[in-house]
Amino acid sequence: MPFGWGRGRGRRRKMRMIRFPPQVRHFYPAIPSVGPPKPPIIMTYEEFEALRLVDYEGLTQEEAGRRMGISRGTVWRALTSARKKVAQMLVEGRELIILPQGNEIVRDEK
Repeated sequence: MPFGWGRGRGRRRKMRMIRFPPQVRHFYPAIPSVGPPKPPIIMTYEEFEALRLVDYEGLTQEEAGRRMGISRGTVWRALTSARKKVAQMLVEGRELIILPQGNEIVRDEK
């Protein structure tokens, strides 16, 4: 196995603060698409939280990063990925599943 691959390699992922975990974690088209089924799109809690804070709550990426305990650059990457996945879900009519990665600290503030 090449160097840098496998378990325990690389930098450990920083814990992310998730204040509102998604209430609904599975979205699917009401009318299935024609043809062979495509695999579902997987969105992480981190991507969901970045999308929620910036696009729904209207925070800047810097403010979202402070709330999540991550850098603005990491927020930007998560946000870009989340937006692409939502667009892909809508355009291609695919399922979207939101799953935790295991490095989130969930603080459900209802």
